[in-house]
Amino acid sequence: MDKEFTVPLSRIINELSLEVLYMPEDPENVLISRTDVNRPGLQLSGFFDYFDKDRIQIFGLTEITFLQHFVPEKRRVAISRLFEYRPPAVVISRNKDVFPEMLESARQYHVPVLRTAEPTSGFLSGLISFLNVQLAPRITRHGVLVEVYGEGILLLGESGVGKSETAIELVKRGHRLIADDAVEIRRVSSKTLVGTSPENIRHFVELRGIGIVNARRIFGMGSVKITEKVDMVIHLEVWNSNKIYDRMGMDNEKTEILGVKVPSLTIPVKPGRNLAIIIEVAAMNNRQKKMGYNAAQELLERLSMTEHGTDENTKKEVDWDAF
Repeated sequence: MDKEFTVPLSRIINELSLEVLYMPEDPENVLISRTDVNRPGLQLSGFFDYFDKDRIQIFGLTEITFLQHFVPEKRRVAISRLFEYRPPAVVISRNKDVFPEMLESARQYHVPVLRTAEPTSGFLSGLISFLNVQLAPRITRHGVLVEVYGEGILLLGESGVGKSETAIELVKRGHRLIADDAVEIRRVSSKTLVGTSPENIRHFVELRGIGIVNARRIFGMGSVKITEKVDMVIHLEVWNSNKIYDRMGMDNEKTEILGVKVPSLTIPVKPGRNLAIIIEVAAMNNRQKKMGYNAAQELLERLSMTEHGTDENTKKEVDWDAF
């Protein structure tokens, strides 16, 4: 069974600058566990089938106007029926005035009531984005995450293969470090992974022979970043002379993380190879592929080795030393 993550209401209040109208307890102890939120128009009219009481409830202009058409007693009943489910919080958008009946029910059922000046749609978008990140399924991988030309590159490999040293070289070349040694990866959507560093080791890098260094202190604030999408995975491994490595880039390898398949490469490591430059080129080439351009495919077409001139096995056996 997947682990359920929570975020305290206090973080939502601080992140989205919410005004507290009523708070029955310390918001640090009010835990939110749902990424979805609810606009309770149907519930205010009495329909509670499939109602998820664990969602934050949003009162926008539509809900407030709807309640304004009720006489006070009917409004009290409608609001009370919703609040007796004890939702984790109620948020009023557009700085609308709160009904006395709402505060009355909030005190009776111990439901926090908050308010924002933002329009409902904009607030919903920001809240859902924040919850998607905070409550996303996550996994910690041993590796390094760097941003290279706007691409999030996750470096994986055995200890001692040179991941941290390569990251430092990339930082010296103007790129940014997100995480070293432990990368916390979250699936924020069905197609998107976001990586970050555990807070207690953020910006620190271990270099064998030197020890622990702080990348932010040495290279400046421009050398680090808190989070980044994982656009590509690069596996670093010690060069194996008995293994055949891809020389054309026609194979579209994928690495699956949390159910999301990410483009990946395997780069052999041996003395004399400048891994930082190789990774820079890999990042730029990955961006080109996302934009629809494949250099290997174009070269095959120029050599008349498209699907009409040869088969897949022949493509992989091109003797580049002959050119």
